[in-house]
Amino acid sequence: MIPKIITGKGSTRRLIAYLFGKGDANEHVDPHLVASWNDFAPDPGRSPHRDPKEVEKQLYTQLDQPVAMLGRRATKTTVWHCPVRAAPEDPILSDAQWAEIARRIVAAAGIAPAGDAEACRWVAVWHADDHIHIAATLVRQDGRRPRRDYDIRAVQREARQIEVDYGLRRLKPGDGTAAKRPTSKEHFKAKRLGQDATSREILRRRVRRAIAAASTETEFFVLLEASGVAVRPKTEPSGDVSGYSVSLPGDVNKQGEPIWYAGSTLSGDLSLPQVRKRLATTPPEPVTVQPGNPWHQATASTERIPFHLTHSDDGVAQGQLAALGGALDLLSLTAPAAARTELERASAAFERATRSRIDADHASARALRRSVQAIWNDPVRHGDGAGLAMLIDAALTAVAYAMHWHRARQHAQQQAASEQALIHLQAAYAQVAEPVLAGLAIRTPGAQTKRRYAHHLLRSAPQHAEHILNDRAWDALATSLAEAEAAGHNVSNLLDKALNQRPLDDARSPARALTWRIRRLGQRQAPSPQAQAANARHAMQRPTVSVSPLSPEPKRQPRR
Repeated sequence: MIPKIITGKGSTRRLIAYLFGKGDANEHVDPHLVASWNDFAPDPGRSPHRDPKEVEKQLYTQLDQPVAMLGRRATKTTVWHCPVRAAPEDPILSDAQWAEIARRIVAAAGIAPAGDAEACRWVAVWHADDHIHIAATLVRQDGRRPRRDYDIRAVQREARQIEVDYGLRRLKPGDGTAAKRPTSKEHFKAKRLGQDATSREILRRRVRRAIAAASTETEFFVLLEASGVAVRPKTEPSGDVSGYSVSLPGDVNKQGEPIWYAGSTLSGDLSLPQVRKRLATTPPEPVTVQPGNPWHQATASTERIPFHLTHSDDGVAQGQLAALGGALDLLSLTAPAAARTELERASAAFERATRSRIDADHASARALRRSVQAIWNDPVRHGDGAGLAMLIDAALTAVAYAMHWHRARQHAQQQAASEQALIHLQAAYAQVAEPVLAGLAIRTPGAQTKRRYAHHLLRSAPQHAEHILNDRAWDALATSLAEAEAAGHNVSNLLDKALNQRPLDDARSPARALTWRIRRLGQRQAPSPQAQAANARHAMQRPTVSVSPLSPEPKRQPRR
């Protein structure tokens, strides 16, 4: 159940007219009162023998009477509005149940505590099976202001308890860092304009992408405008820019003027001070990442995120998650069309997991941001899809760790967002990785070479060997080993390096994880003959491991 508190100034006249009107898209059917401060307030929806407008006037006049009695002494903010919406899968509630819910909401908010005869005046209007609207005036009948300290948090807590008491869908408690939800009016407008999302959501996505791709404030604004967003800086009398607003072309009000959204209203982490804080840790030098393949560097940085989530302080961990969110924002633009939708959904879901009350250390994730920017600036971004597949594979593990990290800190909404992102990432990974792995499997080496590789695998990773050799990706791994060996690498040493990068215990498919690691390592310059000889001597000193009958070591054939 979602309550959303909105306050305003003036009288309740316009609000009552809206609540009992047809709605912006004729969506209001049978609006009527289910409860009020005195239980017998005029009901414009259930007065068939009277002019509805006359009844509306009678209702808002009674609501505003305590405010009118104060005259000029009344403060500007006098109107309190709270829509309360149930989940689509919740059972349909009766008018009596909605009335009880409304009383609990206004009591929790301090609008009308139970048993207080001098409390504020309020009404609850039924709009549909899934929601009501509560309208109140913020002056008590004794002329005092209501005590509504932290009413948003109090109402949210009461909503969680209402979900338990009525057997409704139980939502996750928040921490005040969620982005502002689009209003129903914005949803209806997006539908009329033929948009797949509201203007607020589209702008938030484009601003996040611009932050992820930019190195300077100037570049940030240039990228925003290049994405089709109108930008209006907020300039102080001193000439300094202290903020910015953005607008979508064609999104105008009744007067035909653009509708502007300040960065801070899109999301708390998109205000200009927060944008500057993040850009300050990304130096504006040309994007050059070592070694040369930015996909490999981005994957290596992403693979280190689980370590930071389990060993670093919370500020570093939060900075890593923010950088991972930026990487997902840009990856959806570099992906092939087949996987783009799922990646966009993954980035949209994970966006909630990148914000919490913990102050992020963005400097700790500089390498990941720079490597992703290098991918973005690379004119040939796609390649054969292997780079994207290995990066998503690493991101899957990182997001899974993010889910556990948030759970340990009781970040319920962020944990749920990570779970949702994981679902979409898995779908995107299947769409990207399967063709690449299938192409590698076609080029798999002969049985004798594969037996030799199996023997090396049994020596290097005996606890995972059987699982890997029975995995569908074993043929792709064998191809990657063969290509690396052809480039001059020692297979045994290469496997050791791949296994030492990170344990395979938490890998969903050790064979696929090894495939991507071997491909990254195999594309590096092969060690010199002297180094290979030293590695061979070191390998001979290791204890031998018995070979299972699954993959016996091939017998050496006599030379002809």
